[in-house]
Amino acid sequence: MNIATQRPFSQVLDRLRMAGLRPTRQRLALARLLFDGCDRHVSAEQLHSEALAANIRVSLATVYNSLHQFTSAALLREIVVDAGRSYFDTNTSEHHHFFFERSGHLEDIAGHMVTVTKMPDAPAGTTIRRVDVIVRVDG
Repeated sequence: MNIATQRPFSQVLDRLRMAGLRPTRQRLALARLLFDGCDRHVSAEQLHSEALAANIRVSLATVYNSLHQFTSAALLREIVVDAGRSYFDTNTSEHHHFFFERSGHLEDIAGHMVTVTKMPDAPAGTTIRRVDVIVRVDG
């Protein structure tokens, strides 16, 4: 089947299935909002508002649950900027972020632009998976 004749949501449907997530109606609708387009950073509240504006009936709790399920399935990365304040990033490649404190905007920094020259040894029985750098700026 060529791309012109595929169902409009088939790529998102395949993405959920490949991640091992059952494509429920609500997951599929939220995934379409997240993944149909460019990479982005979104809070649960922003996604909930987008869903309501698109006539998708979903609770904020379901949005949070879905975002955490997508994160556990490596479809998203959670970026914690403050206690109780997280964004979810559709770009799961190795990269870092500028955080504009006044506006709450996140902007990607290419992974090769940040160099960590010294790392502590990981605690016994653990390994370091990833280093996330958040550069806080005014704005």
